[in-house]
Amino acid sequence: MKMTLRDLDVAGKRVFVRVDFNVPLDDEGRITDDTRIRAALPTIRYLLDKGAKVILASHLGRPKGTVVPELRMDPVAQRLSDLLGKEVLKANDCIGPEVNEAAARLEPGEVLLLENLRFHPEEKKNDPEFAHELAQLADLYVNDAFGTAHRAHASTVGVPRLLPAAAGFLLEREIKVLGEALQNPKRPFVVILGGKKVADKIGVIRNMLTKVDSLLIGGGMAYTFLKAQGYEVGDSIVDSEHLDFAVEMLHLAKEREVRVLLPVDVVVASEFSAEAERKEVPVDAIPEGWQGLDIGSRTRELFSQAVQEAGLVIWNGPVGVFELEPFAAGSRAVACALADSKAESIIGGGDTAAAIAAFGLTERMTHVSTGGGASLEFLEGKELPGIAALSEKN
Repeated sequence: MKMTLRDLDVAGKRVFVRVDFNVPLDDEGRITDDTRIRAALPTIRYLLDKGAKVILASHLGRPKGTVVPELRMDPVAQRLSDLLGKEVLKANDCIGPEVNEAAARLEPGEVLLLENLRFHPEEKKNDPEFAHELAQLADLYVNDAFGTAHRAHASTVGVPRLLPAAAGFLLEREIKVLGEALQNPKRPFVVILGGKKVADKIGVIRNMLTKVDSLLIGGGMAYTFLKAQGYEVGDSIVDSEHLDFAVEMLHLAKEREVRVLLPVDVVVASEFSAEAERKEVPVDAIPEGWQGLDIGSRTRELFSQAVQEAGLVIWNGPVGVFELEPFAAGSRAVACALADSKAESIIGGGDTAAAIAAFGLTERMTHVSTGGGASLEFLEGKELPGIAALSEKN
């Protein structure tokens, strides 16, 4: 059993909190969605209320180990200040003498936000010296960044090995919700998998076939399964290297009496564009040179019915190219059916969470995960490095 925030005596202590403030920015450097910042507020407020000196650390974007001015944490510090109703101090780096001094000067109830961790290549390399420099800023460690818990980086694995380390409220909830869903699912247990590549979901499919009652496959990965069954899929995306895997999984599902629902009709387009000519066709009539970009109306009904009859639904990966409005109908229909159902609903972060948000349905889901890649690996049954590195309860 891992330590959680409530197991720490934080009064007067410097607490290093790994948060996930990797928020989207527009061309002017303004934050377009502050969901990830808001998600960390319960942990931050708890620490402040208990008299801790709070040191926050996150990455932002993909600076690839160099300083990228557009990816500095200043907009995040400003937004967090607004949300907390108090000034958040901002460091110009995440290690070094100036940062050490700023951390040492902190008073109980103050917040210091470090500069982008990934400005240093040592972060992603889990460099021991870099981890040591981060660890010396604090007395205690809290991980509240589920979105990076599957990464063995200095701030997620290196630092917690050097300090008493606990899960924050957000990370604790992710572990609890996902863990209980897999260990004791409400039946019927339905998993929806979408997105582009079968390769990204191999581990999840293998693990889920030992647990679920129904597996619904949409998105780009559906065309690999259709191709594996002998259908012509035109110019639709196909993961050619995994056709044999698709055949094997369909056979295994049959053996285990797991119902697999694949599209029976799809919306195809002459090219990948919102303006492209499009039409709805059965899966055995996809024209040569056309590509499938959404599930069709009959499939929407099938998927929606499966969702409405479910006890638990875990959804990872949109079932169509929802970013292009003409191909959002499938994902929207499934999302609405899930919102209207009595099923417990767990949304696996990333693009799926973005789709749910775009449809205005986030508040109607039981749990929307803050980590796409992390939730995928959790569903595979893997132990995530950032969770494994936390201290055990005595």
